[in-house]
Amino acid sequence: MNEEFIIALGQDALLTLIKVAGPMLASGLLVGIVVSLFQATTQIQEQTLTFIPKILAILAALVLWGPWMLTVLLQFAHELLVNIPYYIQ
Repeated sequence: MNEEFIIALGQDALLTLIKVAGPMLASGLLVGIVVSLFQATTQIQEQTLTFIPKILAILAALVLWGPWMLTVLLQFAHELLVNIPYYIQ
């Protein structure tokens, strides 16, 4: 194992992480902004108002994007496991 290999493996792992977490983070962010705008316009400053919509949005994103995220994770894991003999050299 050389330095370039370790850096490339780390980059692939981080890119996979961003791909998998991105849809859920984006949906939580968008719902958070919408709820914040709603709170600002109606002057309702209830702190617990943001949790339920964010949880539902993240759950919906998980249901919607879950199969794709599983495919991305399986491809990454398959690539790691198939290339183990080359990593050991």
